Amino acid sequence: MTQNALNVSFEFFPPQSLEASFRLWDSVRTLAPLAPSFVSVTYGAGGSTRQLTHEALGTLIKHYGLNVAGHLTCVNATREETLEIAKGYAEVGVKEIVALRGDPPKGQASFVPHPEGFSSSVELVEALAGLDLFHIRVGAYPDPHPEARDENSDIDMLKRKFDAGANSAITQYFYDVESFLRFRDRAEKAGIQGKIIPGILPIEDWEKTKRFSARCGAVLPTWMDDAFAKARRDDVEELLSISISTEICSELIDEGVEDLHFYTLNKPHMTRQICKALGVEIRQDLRNVA
Repeated sequence: MTQNALNVSFEFFPPQSLEASFRLWDSVRTLAPLAPSFVSVTYGAGGSTRQLTHEALGTLIKHYGLNVAGHLTCVNATREETLEIAKGYAEVGVKEIVALRGDPPKGQASFVPHPEGFSSSVELVEALAGLDLFHIRVGAYPDPHPEARDENSDIDMLKRKFDAGANSAITQYFYDVESFLRFRDRAEKAGIQGKIIPGILPIEDWEKTKRFSARCGAVLPTWMDDAFAKARRDDVEELLSISISTEICSELIDEGVEDLHFYTLNKPHMTRQICKALGVEIRQDLRNVA
């Protein structure tokens, strides 16, 4: 694969404080010169960052000229309210949406649909497709989703989302390339033709990653715990994290993957180093961007 054949994209989350705002815009200025195919902005649990997400989307489009995908969930909103949010995205220039069911609000053990809201991501995708305003991206799970009933559930759900009108999917992060490749093969066998983009999470904090992975179902190879313990002892944790993610990306590229989506956590420097190692060059000059 040539350098120019690799498409990268980045996920950011909206700031909830002045300090977080500086981190977001530092992240954007660090990664935007790599000319991502798109960037996405998350949507807090329970819709808690709804307005902040909207504001961040508008700024990314107006001041950085990026192709932006706004996250949208089914949580704590009626169908009408949710579609109005989508239309508001379109008004500020958003052409893509990452449509998700969404995590339950804090203190709520499981997802409970709003009485007048969408009950699943499939319903949300179908309604968004009816607007005919967006490229619709959805989630996919190479490692089983915590609520999956059996090994076929995640493939079945992904097919339903594509059948409802989704255009492409972004996976939960993973650290076993074979897990993604098996998932991709099963999706193809199930008749799923839309693009499935691997999600990459550079490990900024191993202990936090372990806790979050336990909640979301991402499988961590057993060797990584010992590796990070030794790296912590030798003060080379960041180097190890960059090496792991770069190796994962290289293996995926060797297997024909042309798109990679990085979960940046608004901490861009490891992602920038990984992209550099993969041969992704600066393609956009931000010196004249306001």
